[in-house]
Amino acid sequence: MTIRTILVDDEKLAIQGLQLRLEKFEDVEIIDTCQNGREAIRAIKTQRPDLVFLDIQMPGFDGFSVVQGVMEIDPPLFVFVTAYQEHAIRAFEANAVNYLMKPVDENKLADTIERVRNRIAEKKSTEEAEKLMNVLSEVAPGAAEEFAQGDDDAASRYEKLINIKDRGQIFRVEVGTIEHIEAAGDYMCIYTGDNSLILR
Repeated sequence: MTIRTILVDDEKLAIQGLQLRLEKFEDVEIIDTCQNGREAIRAIKTQRPDLVFLDIQMPGFDGFSVVQGVMEIDPPLFVFVTAYQEHAIRAFEANAVNYLMKPVDENKLADTIERVRNRIAEKKSTEEAEKLMNVLSEVAPGAAEEFAQGDDDAASRYEKLINIKDRGQIFRVEVGTIEHIEAAGDYMCIYTGDNSLILR
């Protein structure tokens, strides 16, 4: 997994220093750098990064204005990087992953990247669970809600066979033979013993 990242700071040297520190993390890809809030909002909306390292005090739009400016999209994760400690509470109220003081400490940066990885994994897991529930709703209406509520007897009240369309063919699959289902992009892989079927 690559963490697509944008760096925002009005000080070019600060951006360069952070870039050097981030090079140690193989999964972090810096896709853009911005030197003011307006550029940052535009870049975030068009490039949809996973992560933004964001200075707080910049001319024009400050870091908090940038966060507000992208709330209508699915916003990325934010890490505030600043020389001023007094903004920490407000940064966490803005749901920041972390708040780093300049110059950035390498151990704190490593901890921050680990937090980002965990947040991205949690989000992906939630999205995949939602996709699975949507597929379940399609093949067995009403079952998704019952399974989500932890109804252990739900399986006994639904069809023993379901139809799955895979590459233009319809297969009748016995529900009890389904070992697991994986969400993969905009389709699902359904594994039954020796077979795997793709549901788009």
